[in-house]
Amino acid sequence: MLNIPNREGERPKTTNTNPHEQLTQNPSAECHQLFKEKLFCFDEVSRRPSMISVPGAEALWLSEDKPCNCTDGFMIGREFAHIHPAYDGSLHMALSAEDFQTVIEKNWGEQHPLAGGGLIPETIALIYAPRNIEEMDIVMQIVNASLKNATATKGGEL
Repeated sequence: MLNIPNREGERPKTTNTNPHEQLTQNPSAECHQLFKEKLFCFDEVSRRPSMISVPGAEALWLSEDKPCNCTDGFMIGREFAHIHPAYDGSLHMALSAEDFQTVIEKNWGEQHPLAGGGLIPETIALIYAPRNIEEMDIVMQIVNASLKNATATKGGEL
């Protein structure tokens, strides 16, 4: 279970349809690049172009040889999370129901507008772009929770 603090300040403005993007409180290009250096560090995860997001979005893709949660651990294929390009900086990811609720309550993200409609799991969240080093560490905790959800073997093999 995620144990994260409340996010400071107001929620950023976002779109309420596809593409689901963050419109305000976007990171600087330098902050975005630094965060991506931290983000793509997992041994069992590869960095790929997203199969479900805007051009330039980069996915975290769970290795095919790893057991997985096929029920609600992914958005498409083995893409459990992706980061949007620098003009946006937010991420989408699949979370467990418990972690999804924590993210919403602590103001770190919001539900994807298409979540639960049959195309993607209802616990797909947009996680707001980190604005500084401290927020990068918290968002990395949320990404770790998404990876843990993707590797939970409650739903069988993909």
